[in-house]
Order: sequence, then structure tokens, then C-alpha cells
Amino acid sequence: MLAAVRSATLFGVEGRPVTVEVHVATGLPAFQIVGLPDEACRESRDRVRAAVLSSGLSWPSCRVTVNLAPSSQRKGGSGLDLPIAVGFLAANGQVPLEAIEGLGFIGELGLDGALRTVSGIAPMVAAMRPARPVVATSGFREAQGVVGDDARVAGTLRDLVDALNADAPWPRPPDDEFVDTDEPPPDLADVRGQGMARKALEVAAAGGHHLLLVGPPGSGKTMLAQRIPGLLPSLAPDVSLQATMIHSAAGVRLPAGGLVRRAPFRAPHHSSSMVSLVGGGSTALRPGEISLAHGGVLFLDELGEFAPVVLDAMRQPLEEGVIRLARARASATLPARFLLVAATNPCPCGGGPPGACECDEAARLRYLRRLSGPLLDRFDLRVGVMRPGVDDLLASGGGEPTAVVVERVARARACAMARIGMLNADIPPSLLDSLAPLHPTARLRLREQLEAEQLTGRGYHRVRRVARTIADLDGAGEEVLEEHVVTALQLRVRLRVSSRERVA
Repeated sequence: MLAAVRSATLFGVEGRPVTVEVHVATGLPAFQIVGLPDEACRESRDRVRAAVLSSGLSWPSCRVTVNLAPSSQRKGGSGLDLPIAVGFLAANGQVPLEAIEGLGFIGELGLDGALRTVSGIAPMVAAMRPARPVVATSGFREAQGVVGDDARVAGTLRDLVDALNADAPWPRPPDDEFVDTDEPPPDLADVRGQGMARKALEVAAAGGHHLLLVGPPGSGKTMLAQRIPGLLPSLAPDVSLQATMIHSAAGVRLPAGGLVRRAPFRAPHHSSSMVSLVGGGSTALRPGEISLAHGGVLFLDELGEFAPVVLDAMRQPLEEGVIRLARARASATLPARFLLVAATNPCPCGGGPPGACECDEAARLRYLRRLSGPLLDRFDLRVGVMRPGVDDLLASGGGEPTAVVVERVARARACAMARIGMLNADIPPSLLDSLAPLHPTARLRLREQLEAEQLTGRGYHRVRRVARTIADLDGAGEEVLEEHVVTALQLRVRLRVSSRERVA
């Protein structure tokens, strides 16, 4: 007999529908899987046979052929264990064929018949629509985030077979309450002093502007960066679903509710390889850190210690919001729209108080040349951070808390979205004159910067976008004033390379 079961497999961050066709015939006992399976799929035959027998079901002496359609696409992972087992049981009459119509199955089988969840439940469940998904009990919350309460669960293969045969009701999904175990982001009130850096955080969060913090060790760069996620609003429904699918595909633990609703914060180590950062791999195109930061913040501490080729690989995703991976046998497009926050020391020794630097001009030049000009030009905000003074550290109370700043950020974001439907950092250059008109004195100030070659053409556009955000935070009118341009220029410091040369 022949049975066809719906399922899905994972490719990149996307689920791809798969039809598992199982043919059972008389002949020499054999179990063969075709349709470009990977090693994990080939091993399914041993897991499935052991699970069937351990569940008290029969495995007759027969020839079993499993085809994973479409046969032209490579299939991977152990999530096809369950559909293969269900297809086998339906093909030899232990489960009625009509019982599996309209259902899709995803799950790994243990040798004892236990049903286990796998990475990528969310995108695979979405790919199986309109079929009703059947997943392991531990994967219900993840499936629920995509299809709601339409998902069905089972703890063991035996429970599933009894439900399909109507010998027992479907197992109840877990009814435990959502418990948010994630700690809230740290509060901005903990930061002492650092007035300009705090302003930069607020502008970056309000306008989606990339931020570079430059300062010696102990100046609070990491502490500042860790507080940006608390200034960002909850993810929009479409972005939340994308972020959930990315985290699911990468095997990252999801929140208790099944959906990623808070802005993610990713902070990879400076020794990270290019593949770990941008994604990819030889067979499965796994999402990297820039995709895991989609909708949130990617923090690169010790920016000067990252390999230059790794940093330059981010230039295209920063502009387009996606990363396109191409391999000999496959290609994939992964979402990668994030807020980039980076921190670096001014020199190899870290700098410090005036006169404390031990590096010569050649060492500083080599250190900063690891950061290419095109990459630095993509930071709208570049702020120098100094160690807080004694009075700031000993003062009672802190600055404005996150709860106060986040309200201004929300108002500025709402103003930008109502104006054009995007954040100010994404305003096209052709629309700057209409969306960010300059007061005559503000235009004169920018003209002086351009004539003095203190700004490039791209830098000019970025300063105007930052000034637009500052005006929105101040609640000003549609015209950008000189004071907004001056503040934007103060938030774009130039990195000193030598006494004669500077990097813009």
C-alpha cells in the first residue's frame, strides 16, 4: 500500500513543505529512503523501526520505500522521523488513511517511542499550511506562536496512534501559564554622567541610527550599549514572527510565550568567524548573528579586534536589511535589519587620561586602519566616551530612567512613521529636502562643513537624518533648525589617526 504524509524541512530560516511518500510491499525485508536525504534523515530508518516496536506496534517483514518529495531538493534534520513512522503505519493498515488527511507531522522519535521537538518548528509549521500541525508537547508553544491553538500535540508515538485510531482522545496541550523568565533590560538610570553618550543612545533608538562608541577601558561603553534594547519598542507583529522563525531555525531558546516580542540583543565575541556572524555553512544555511539580531541590536564590543574581512562583510546587510548567501547547490536570503552598536578603544593600549597613552603614531594608525572607511561611514553616530568624573560616580541618584526616555523615543518614532512610514535613518536622499527641510542658518552650517571637507556626501545625508531625529525628539516643527544640526555634528566625532590624517 501507499501513504502520503505532509511535513516540512528547514532551509536557512524558511520552512519548505515535504510530502513523505511511504510504499510498503512484499519482498525481501528492506528499508530505503530516497529524495536527497542527509545523514540525519538516513538514520531515521533505525529510529523509526525501534520506536514502532517499542510502542507495541507491529513491523511486518516487508520492503519499505520512503520518498521525500520533491526529490530535487535536499532534505535535512531528524524532524522527518514522525511523518515517516506515520506513513509506514498508514501504509500497512495500522492507521486509517483518512485519519491523517489535513494533518502535518514534525518531530524526532526516540528509540522508546517518545516524541521530541526539533529546531525550526515555527518556520516548518508555517510551511505546512493549511495542514494542521502535530508536534511534540515541548514544541507546542513554538507552533502556537504561528498557528495559534490549531496545533495538536503528542507525547509518544503510541499516544498519537491511539488518537488517530479514535481509541483515545487527542492529548491535551500544556496549559501552564506564560512565565516570562527573561530579565528586564538594565535601566539607563544606572549610568552616571555621560551626557553626550546618553543623548546618542536616545537618538539611535528613536531614529534607527547606527552608533559607534569610542573611549578607553572603564568608560562605560558596554554598560551604555546594554541599555539600548530597553529604549526600543516591542516588535511589530510581522517582525516578531520573522525573529521567532530565525531564532527557531538557529535553535535559540524562545520565550515562554513562543514569540520573540522584545528587541533581541546579540553580542558576539570578537573572535567570531565570518560564517558565525553573517550565516551560512556547507550544507545547511544556518542564520548568523546578524540575522539573530533582526529587529533588535547587534553589539560588537572591541570592534578593532574583529577581523577586517568579517566587518566588511556587514556593509551590504547594513544597507539592504538582508543577507544573501550563495553556495554551489543552494542560495538563501535571510532577514538582517538591525541596529548596529559598536565600541572600540582609541588605540591598542586603550588610551586613558591625557598623556597616559603608550602607543606611537604608527601603532594607532595600524589599529584604526582595521576599520575601513566605508564601514565607519555607515555609523550615523560616533561618540567619544570618557571615564566619568569622581563627582559623577559619587553623586546620589542617577540620570533619567529608561521609563522616561522610552516615552520620548516612542513619540519620535511615531512622528517619523506618520510622516513617511519608516524611521528617519531610512529616509532616501531624494526625500530629505521635503521631509527634513533645513532652516537657512542650518544649511549654512552644513555648507561650511562640506567646504572644509569635514563631511563626505554620504556623511552630509546622514547628518541631516540625525538632525531630523533630534528635531522629532525635541518636538520641533517640520523644519530642522541650526541647533539640531549642531547637535548632530557633535554626535559625529572624527577619529584621529595621526597628527596629519583623519578618518571621517
